[in-house]
Amino acid sequence: MKCPYCTNPDTKVIDSRPAEDGNSIRRRRSCDVCGKRFTTYEKVETIPLIILKKDNNREQYNRGKIETGILRACYKRPVSAEDIQYIVNKVETNVFSREEKEISSSTIGEIVMEELKQLDEVAYVRFASVYREFKDVNTFMDELKKILK
Repeated sequence: MKCPYCTNPDTKVIDSRPAEDGNSIRRRRSCDVCGKRFTTYEKVETIPLIILKKDNNREQYNRGKIETGILRACYKRPVSAEDIQYIVNKVETNVFSREEKEISSSTIGEIVMEELKQLDEVAYVRFASVYREFKDVNTFMDELKKILK
């Protein structure tokens, strides 16, 4: 890593630890020439992911949308913020581990529903009612019967 102060191309790592976000490594470096210290961050480069929507539009992957959907489903439920972040991370890992450049929003919705079903059944039904666009009480009851079995 090049020193930002004197541009010496050779610096050494004096400390390395996970960054606060948990998705990168924070490295404290020192320059042998000028003696100054600086910090760098190392993060895994991910391929850009495109989401294929129900109306055939395409948009760039946005972790915040998954998080918002899960938060709405878990509103006023006994689900901790840590549990929500855990599910978001798990869904995101599942999506990116497929190594596809495009993934349908319906696939992501199914992954989210599987995770919510294990976490909180009410949150699962809430998410499913929006995701599957329940048209009437009968479709809602059909989904509830699946859970009760």
